[in-house]
Amino acid sequence: MSNASPSRRSTAGIASVSLAQPLEEIAGELGSSFAEYGFAIIRDHGIPHELIGRAESASKAFFALPEEVKKAYHKPGIGGARGYTPFGTEKAKDANIFDLKEFWHVGRSLPEGHELAEHMAPNMWPDEIADFREIFTALYSAFEEAGGRVLEAIALHLGLDQQFFAPTVEDGNSVMRLLHYPPLGRDAPDGAIRAAAHGDINTITLLLGAEEAGLELLSKSGEWLAVEVPEGALVINVGDMLERLTNGTLPSTTHRVVNPSGPSALRSRYSMPFFLHFRPDYMIEPLPSCVGEEGIDPEHVPITAHDFLMQRLREINLA
Repeated sequence: MSNASPSRRSTAGIASVSLAQPLEEIAGELGSSFAEYGFAIIRDHGIPHELIGRAESASKAFFALPEEVKKAYHKPGIGGARGYTPFGTEKAKDANIFDLKEFWHVGRSLPEGHELAEHMAPNMWPDEIADFREIFTALYSAFEEAGGRVLEAIALHLGLDQQFFAPTVEDGNSVMRLLHYPPLGRDAPDGAIRAAAHGDINTITLLLGAEEAGLELLSKSGEWLAVEVPEGALVINVGDMLERLTNGTLPSTTHRVVNPSGPSALRSRYSMPFFLHFRPDYMIEPLPSCVGEEGIDPEHVPITAHDFLMQRLREINLA
C-alpha cells in the first residue's frame, strides 16, 4: 500500500444479521462477511436493553470520578488485565504515540485453586459506584453467551461441528473493556487519535456502543471503510487468534477509531468491547481444513493462547 492516505467510504458490504434467526440460515452470510472484511454486524443479540443502559450509566459515572480516585484502581504488573488503565498508556502495535483513551477491565472470576487461576488476576471493583460489580458481572455473562452463539455460526461456516469452539473458550481469558475517549483538547499530541490502527489479539471481539461515527476498518483494497451501526447492534470482528486458527481464512482486519470534527470533538465517546479469548492452555494450530497446497503461513506456527497474548501485550505497552 502506498504512503498516501487511503480513501474512505461506508461499509455497505458488511453483513448485518439477526442472531435470533436459525444459525444455519445466517452462517454463510456471516462467514462470508468475516472472510472478506473481518467484520460483521449482529442484531437481536439477546443482551437486555435495560442492562446495557445500566452499564452505560455506571461506566460514565466511573470515568467522571476524580483522577486520583480512578488511579487508585490502577495495578501495575498485570498487563492492564483488571481495573483501571489511565489515559495515555496503551498504544497500538508499532505506533509511536499513545491512544487518546482510558479504560477499565473486567475479566473472568475463577475459584481459588482452579487450574487456570494463575493466568487470571482477581477482579477489582470500585466502591464509589453503586451496583458496579452486579451490573458488569451480568453484562460479562451476557456477552459470553452472545459470543458463543457467534462462534457456533462460525463453526458451521467452516464445516466444523457446531459446538467445536465450546471447549476451546471454556474458562477462557476473556476481558470486557469499558472505554472512555475524552473530549479532544488542544494539548493532544500531534498525530494522536482515539485508537490508532491495530488488530485485536483475541478470538472474536463483540463491541457495544459503536453507533457514533469514528470506527473504521481497512479493506483488502486499502480503503478505510466507516463502520455504520444500527442503534443497539453489536459489531463483531475477527481477532488474531482466530486468524491463526483458520490460517488466514478469516482475517483479523486492521481498524481504528478516528477523531471526530466539529461539535462531536467536544464531547466524550464511550463504548464497551468484549474480547473473547481461547483458554490460556489452548494450542492455536491451523485447522487442517484451512491449510491448502501452500501449507501453513509461517506466521501461524502453533502457540498457546497464553503465550500469544503475552507476546502481543508487550507489543502494545501493557506488559
